[in-house]
Amino acid sequence: MIRRSEAEHAREVASELLAQTGIAVRQSELQGMQVADFGLSRLAVAGVQIVTLVDTDHVAVKLLILTPHQTEPEHWHPEIGDYPGKEETVRCEWGELYLYGPGTRTAHPRGHPPADRLGTYTVWHEYVLHPSDQVTVQPGERHWFQAGPQGAVVWTFSTKAVDVADQFTDPEIVRETVMVDG
Repeated sequence: MIRRSEAEHAREVASELLAQTGIAVRQSELQGMQVADFGLSRLAVAGVQIVTLVDTDHVAVKLLILTPHQTEPEHWHPEIGDYPGKEETVRCEWGELYLYGPGTRTAHPRGHPPADRLGTYTVWHEYVLHPSDQVTVQPGERHWFQAGPQGAVVWTFSTKAVDVADQFTDPEIVRETVMVDG
């Protein structure tokens, strides 16, 4: 749960980071920016700002804006009926992004999830993404990421997005953000 003023501040900061990339977005897209705190009420630490550019029954294109060291918690895109789950390519546009997925554990990872939630992070194979670097995450693969010290703006190109169905390793996470006045 976050305050509306906190969400508005996050949108302003994210809009400033996005402006540094030179990517042209419509005012309506900025106004529709989603602020996700994952129910942890610690947006600066665990959260992401999302601008949806395309979202059809077949493809989705989004811009994820993360403030310095902001983390999107470990999650995966599950199978839903006949749909095998979302395949997602994450491409860095600006800043630095530490993306983690299955594979050999990185000895000295750059990313540091919130210390009190560390036990909910299980994949530690690190990809350090700079502008134009990208990684494709397969349906059902656990992954998480964290922005570097300047923050990060990343593209996500995916098959059908059913974000409310995303599964999280942390049992306390709630996918839909709840806002209160203030």
